[in-house]
Amino acid sequence: MRVAILDDYHGVAQRYADWTVLGPQAAVHAFDQCLPEGPGRIEALAPFDVIVAMRERTPFPAGLIRALPRLKLLVTTGMRNNAIDMQACKANGVLVCGAPGSGQAANATSELAWAMILALFKRLPQEQAAMRAGLWETGMPQILAGKRLGVVGLGKLGVATATVGKAFGMDVVAWSPNLTDERAAQAGVRRVDKQALFATCDVVSLHLVLGQSTRHVVDAASLAAMKPTAFLVNTSRAGLVDQAALFDALRAGRLAGAGLDVYEVEPLPADDPLRAMDNVVLTPHLGYVSELNFREFYGNAVQAVQAWAQGAPIRVLS
Repeated sequence: MRVAILDDYHGVAQRYADWTVLGPQAAVHAFDQCLPEGPGRIEALAPFDVIVAMRERTPFPAGLIRALPRLKLLVTTGMRNNAIDMQACKANGVLVCGAPGSGQAANATSELAWAMILALFKRLPQEQAAMRAGLWETGMPQILAGKRLGVVGLGKLGVATATVGKAFGMDVVAWSPNLTDERAAQAGVRRVDKQALFATCDVVSLHLVLGQSTRHVVDAASLAAMKPTAFLVNTSRAGLVDQAALFDALRAGRLAGAGLDVYEVEPLPADDPLRAMDNVVLTPHLGYVSELNFREFYGNAVQAVQAWAQGAPIRVLS
């Protein structure tokens, strides 16, 4: 049995879990770089019976599934993966199982969102660059107290983000397609309509699940409604935002800045124009990255492979 672990950028997969429990018949190989899309990816993955995917970093469309006839088990970290064509897996006899992370690490994404919000309001990227260039006090930081925070998506992460906003003395409002006044009140915030949220907030933080109903929920009209002094923070999924419209708004100065942890293409290409924008805080999809979470991911992945090998698969997704 040959097992591939994908996108192990930190080189921790084989240290954070005991893969030897799979027995001497299992050969485990971890890829510490992203496998480029195309024939090279197919060639690299063709020898493997089992693939462990790190969340949605490597997509598995129908064409790739069909090109891997030896593949029998695909394990995804997390219990949902929109980058895997589940129907193609079923049609080609590939079982898909999940490997959940740590519930205690769930707030890591909202923590990153707040790191970005603070960096934007306090001009940390610009001031650090200025300091390294020998300059001193090149701009005016902003105070969060009294500003309005808009939370798009009031699930667990949205509530965690809103709670911190209230602690900073911000006026916190929320919107999502199915949010009710009662649910917002339970979280201690006010529900407003989408137009009001984007038009009146000083910073908007996104915490929605990407799906057909939420793709490009932040469209050109939403961005145009935002104040030119406002910031947008996205630690959820790039597909929630019309990326072309966002880039245009940032480049034209119709938006003061953005904090981005997620991108349409990951890893973000080295020559992507976002990398040259000084009003954008960029991080490499770190929202869910922590030792605690990864130990659970890989430990549960080992369990899933072991259970499948013993003929009793667990946490079957498709």
